[in-house]
Amino acid sequence: MLDFRPPVTEDRKWVAPIISHAKRFGCDYSFGDIFIWQHVYNIRIALHDGFLFSKNGSDDDDGDGVKRLTYGIPVGSGDLKKAIELIEEDSLKSGFNLEMFGLNNECVKKVEAMFPGKFEFDPLRDSYDYIYLTENLINLPGKKFHGKRNHIAAFVRDNEWSYEPITADNLDECIAMNAEWEHRNREKDPKAMDDELDAINISFKNYFELGFVGGLLRANGEVVAFTFGEEMNPEMFCTHIEKAYADVRGAYPMINREFAANARSQYKYVNREDDTGSEGLRKAKLSYYPDILLEKYMARVKK
Repeated sequence: MLDFRPPVTEDRKWVAPIISHAKRFGCDYSFGDIFIWQHVYNIRIALHDGFLFSKNGSDDDDGDGVKRLTYGIPVGSGDLKKAIELIEEDSLKSGFNLEMFGLNNECVKKVEAMFPGKFEFDPLRDSYDYIYLTENLINLPGKKFHGKRNHIAAFVRDNEWSYEPITADNLDECIAMNAEWEHRNREKDPKAMDDELDAINISFKNYFELGFVGGLLRANGEVVAFTFGEEMNPEMFCTHIEKAYADVRGAYPMINREFAANARSQYKYVNREDDTGSEGLRKAKLSYYPDILLEKYMARVKK
């Protein structure tokens, strides 16, 4: 029997080592994402036999008319087959056939070998993670990054600028800048903006307890960009949030480069998460030429 409950900051002490040891590259398996998005997706977690279990959604009507449960594939060392059987039992008790998200190609092969013919596997293109070589984000080498270098040069030319790590002394400035950014962009998708604002506010409220690392960019004294994330394992840093004013030319590529150079250079890879199906975000993330486009699948019990 799995005892699911909402995550609290203290859970990071046991969740982070499980994720780091598993060396899963997907952002679904970062404690920061689990914690800051818990209210949006109704995320709950459980610890059992050394495995991290997570599930999203609701088995009752919470007002939006949606009744659906999905489970992350269990993460840990031990009997994965038994762990999957436990979440299937939990799902069936709530009246749902099992659906598991966050499976990469390796996980798909393992699950199919354990349960031959039981599941169908559907690719989730909007959830594919963009994973980059850190050295490329820092150096922007070759002709393909020529445009990025030009935008950075323009930013340097047009502004008295500085980069700073996010600390207790400047955290409030990031909060204020984010509120202004959300206000400027709200018309695009008010519901998505509200959800993201909630997640970012939770991030800043619990920033140090969550072990986040971040940086901000100033232009002529004003904060015009910020970003933050966390270590997933010794090879991989996961960037959760990156914000910049679109009307400040070069602010986005500049904060990306400076953060990589000043806070992420010890990691081989940087996971900048998915594109949520946004055409603009997909184009922007592809323009940095990911070293790995991490495919993800939903596993559903065949009917």
